[in-house]
Amino acid sequence: MIWGINTGYLAQKYCKTSLKLQVLRSANGFYIGTCDELGPVSRESVEYYPTLDQAAEALFCSTWTQRTNP
Repeated sequence: MIWGINTGYLAQKYCKTSLKLQVLRSANGFYIGTCDELGPVSRESVEYYPTLDQAAEALFCSTWTQRTNP
């Protein structure tokens, strides 16, 4: 599958897998990324967000910045 608006660019480019974008959490806060059944695969957003709601809004409204490198 070719990378699309709802799939992770870095997951596709570096892991050769098409995974849906979603809000994930790390020690640094919430971010937009991808995961599979084993856990996180890629952090796609430059930004970290302090709350789940802020990250979800950024994903929904496409107001986040795509990382270009892992």
